[in-house]
Amino acid sequence: MVIPMFKLLVVEDDNTLFQEVRERLAGWSYEVHGIQDFRQVLQEFTALKPDLVIIDIQLPYFDGFHWCRMIRSHSSVPIIFLSSRDHPTDMVMSMQLGADDYIQKPFHFDVLIAKLQAVLRRVYQYNTEPIELRSWHGATIDYTKNTVTLGSHAITLTKNEMFILVKLLEQKNRIVSRDALIESLWEDSRFISDNTLTVNVNRLRKKLDELDLGRFIETKVGQGYIAMEDEGTVYD
Repeated sequence: MVIPMFKLLVVEDDNTLFQEVRERLAGWSYEVHGIQDFRQVLQEFTALKPDLVIIDIQLPYFDGFHWCRMIRSHSSVPIIFLSSRDHPTDMVMSMQLGADDYIQKPFHFDVLIAKLQAVLRRVYQYNTEPIELRSWHGATIDYTKNTVTLGSHAITLTKNEMFILVKLLEQKNRIVSRDALIESLWEDSRFISDNTLTVNVNRLRKKLDELDLGRFIETKVGQGYIAMEDEGTVYD
């Protein structure tokens, strides 16, 4: 079986750590690139067109949050934060900016590989499916473009936001448990904070509010979430 060669951009200024990460990932057939000029991260990202970005928070000139925001303004490429900062605010901020995951240093390399593989599998296997459009409350959902369009207004979702919406729409009017969503999104819930899902769902709902659709994603406290097709109809 041929393992696909994914191109990764690692935005890490600790050269010793970068070289170790590159060497270990090369053993898994990943093509790993670093940053030459930390003042030009966006330009190097644009030139490289990587399949995934791994980024530290503490960087020269501008922090990882800045570059995550800049990358997100141009691309929905999956982003994983790799940082020694362990404050919950940093983790929440990364998710609010559209990151797909957050790994705290020091980390076990098996955890990095597992999370990396899960994100790539979810994003790129999911996006190789045939084009599928779905209508929901008058809006058109394009799974391959990660867009939701209502009239002349369209919003773009991150991979995680679209994945959550897809999972909820697969079971419209039924409660989808938080555990089921976490396991579908990140596969190994041992390494995921429960708040990570909350942040992603809240961000999804906020974007849908631009189309007056956020109200159709309902929270069932202690149970999970529902994508409502017909108001007032809920199945356990």
